[in-house]
Amino acid sequence: KPQGFSVIGRAETADFLREQPVSLIWGVGQATRAALHDAGIRSFADLLRWERSDLVARFGSMGDRLWHLARGQDRRRVTANAPVKSISNETTFGEDIADPDLLDGHLWRLSEKVADRAKARALAGRVVTLKLKHSDHRITTRRHALREPTQLADTLYRAARGLMDHVTAGAAWRLVGVGLSDLVAAAEADRAGDLLDPAAPRRAKAERATDAIRARFGPDAIVKGRSLR
Repeated sequence: KPQGFSVIGRAETADFLREQPVSLIWGVGQATRAALHDAGIRSFADLLRWERSDLVARFGSMGDRLWHLARGQDRRRVTANAPVKSISNETTFGEDIADPDLLDGHLWRLSEKVADRAKARALAGRVVTLKLKHSDHRITTRRHALREPTQLADTLYRAARGLMDHVTAGAAWRLVGVGLSDLVAAAEADRAGDLLDPAAPRRAKAERATDAIRARFGPDAIVKGRSLR
């Protein structure tokens, strides 16, 4: 079990998967899981009872993928130590949300998660992406190129917030996501500061101090007010 991975032989695959929940499948989020549950599919065993044609008829191309994965069949190549091209996080709501305060809170929490992952990997990025999904699954994306690479949650949040403000006011969304791409080494991040925002260095210093306290006392040692929305 090196690096937290377990190797399951082909002969053991069927027995291992049979009672596992469908949420184990990569790409099955809250919305897809709900659709599967509506069809009476909660485990791999439930999936195995469906004909391939019936899954495709109900779930489209996702149904074909589910049919193969239920049998432990996945033709995607596994590449060890592949370079990270982007870091992102998203959340799907049980219903459409238009409340700007609620959306703002989600943007901050997503920005913190992306920033935490960037810091853990000693990476920073130049491009911030905002992803939004309507209840009918239409996706809207907006991107913003920063003046310099960042790994700070505050910078990510402010860029994502600016992108959100340019999307139709009052729109309701089923999913919100924040991403960071065009990645570079952390040593290149947040060096020059923003001349148009003289308070940015102070906020960056406060965030670094918060990171140090959380590293010592846990992630809940300090919580920003906007994350409670």
